[in-house]
Amino acid sequence: MGRGRPGAGAGRARSGVGAGPERGRGGPGAGSGRARSGVGASIRSMTTDAGASPLDVQIDALKGGSADLSQYAGQAVLVVNVASKCGLTPQYTGLERLQERYAAQGFTVLGVPCNQFLGQEPGNAEEIAEFCSATYGVTFPLTEKVEVNGDDRHPLYQRLVGFADAEGHEGDIRWNFEKFLIGRDGSVVARFSPQTEPEAAEVVAAIEAQLS
Repeated sequence: MGRGRPGAGAGRARSGVGAGPERGRGGPGAGSGRARSGVGASIRSMTTDAGASPLDVQIDALKGGSADLSQYAGQAVLVVNVASKCGLTPQYTGLERLQERYAAQGFTVLGVPCNQFLGQEPGNAEEIAEFCSATYGVTFPLTEKVEVNGDDRHPLYQRLVGFADAEGHEGDIRWNFEKFLIGRDGSVVARFSPQTEPEAAEVVAAIEAQLS
């Protein structure tokens, strides 16, 4: 089986939550929220859990210890569920460019490894870290590997998935590399589908709006 190509009947997330069939090697299929030009982020602002910020959640760093999301209070944070063996994995390049371009202005990408979509993040912490560093020169923080859908959905994603993108999709993560932008006030301000490139005009505009 090629990287990211589901076999017959294999196009569902490991947690039992449906994931659309991939387009090419790694993206959601038709009807699964693919991005269109100028579309992908909701312009409304909200948090779930009675207004609690996603940055209040405890999650470990990839290499152990707390990721201490509270350190990003007052910054803009782009949270992305990442995978090393997906057709969308080259988005790491754009994510790292965003990090380099905006980090000094109070912005960070936060990568969240997840293995729920066709097992495309199978490695352990050391393997994931080595892949990201050696292949894409990643400098932005990475968390522990978690589940983003299903009964074992991590509390971070419990506070993210209630936010709808501009196409009206809310709820379950559709595929690897779905993106949520947390604003300086700690609320979710934008959601982008997996196939929306990190440097798409709508993503950049949403980030810059938070940094202005």
